[in-house]
Amino acid sequence: MHLPRKGRSPLTAVSTVIGLLCWLWWTVFAGMPPVMAQELPPRTVSVHLFEWKWPDIAQECEQFLGPTGFAAVQVSPPNEHAIIDGFPWYERYQPVSYKLESRSGTRTEFVDMVNRCKAVGVDIYVDAIINHMSAVGTGIGIAQSPFKPYDYPGLYGFDDFHHCGRHGDNDIEDYRDRQEVQTCELVGLADLDTHSPQVQHKIVAYLNDLIDQGVAGFRLDASKHISAEDIHEIVQQLNGHSYIYQEVIDQGGEPIQASEYFQNGDVTEFKYSVKLSETFFQGKLASLKTFGEAWDLMPSDSAIVFVDNHDNQRGHGGGGHILTHKDGILYDLANVFMLAWPYV
Repeated sequence: MHLPRKGRSPLTAVSTVIGLLCWLWWTVFAGMPPVMAQELPPRTVSVHLFEWKWPDIAQECEQFLGPTGFAAVQVSPPNEHAIIDGFPWYERYQPVSYKLESRSGTRTEFVDMVNRCKAVGVDIYVDAIINHMSAVGTGIGIAQSPFKPYDYPGLYGFDDFHHCGRHGDNDIEDYRDRQEVQTCELVGLADLDTHSPQVQHKIVAYLNDLIDQGVAGFRLDASKHISAEDIHEIVQQLNGHSYIYQEVIDQGGEPIQASEYFQNGDVTEFKYSVKLSETFFQGKLASLKTFGEAWDLMPSDSAIVFVDNHDNQRGHGGGGHILTHKDGILYDLANVFMLAWPYV
């Protein structure tokens, strides 16, 4: 929700937004051929309710997202995770088991959320962490599961992980080296050997459990750090026809390219965020008439796009000067453009 600035009445703020929207429409869309009236298209817009609790998401589906036509919610990873001092957001991205117990809620609350959202036409997409486990040494997860380095009792042992040994340790340092990116550790996170049939079996069992509870799709986190072929093997073993989109940060200049992953599903287009933000900051909106593949973006039928996300808001995701909610009306206008523009 965008509130008016201090010293301005709500009417003035609304008038300003309307005026700017009209200007945006004239600047970008003037000269485009008219479109004949037709039935409303299927729902295609999802929202990321980052770090929301499951009961709150269920309520949001019923009270707002369903009635206003949203297609889906991307939820934070539902798996059991490590507990880190200060409880930072990224502890959610450090699995210690595949139990559906997290700081967003219990398994029962998760299933209730999925059912309540589905009842009002809103699907649930899970942020699935399948590249790695935790970077924490020894500890107890949020659901009381014990773990040690490369040892997750009842799930994974030492031989289920990569141990690349590059640079005197297991860390990724050179993104120009494909093998290093896909077999070494991302910021110290224990890297799963996703080529192993045994590891694939455990991952597939976790994802199929979610599918059985009614989950409709998955964002595959850190897909760039898993070979496209390994992801293909995993996806082929899933029940039903889940919607798949993969996080692949491809800003160019590296051997691993987003196009390798099109065979498995859609791919996050981080360049969309960077280029759209740059254009709005510069105020050269007329140039957006050609916005799309002509701007070196991936084919629109394979792309997941966003103005910002939880990574690039925090300086991750390939960098760039990104529009966020802190940029006020520019951010609002960029989101309006994204929702309206036929990215082709």
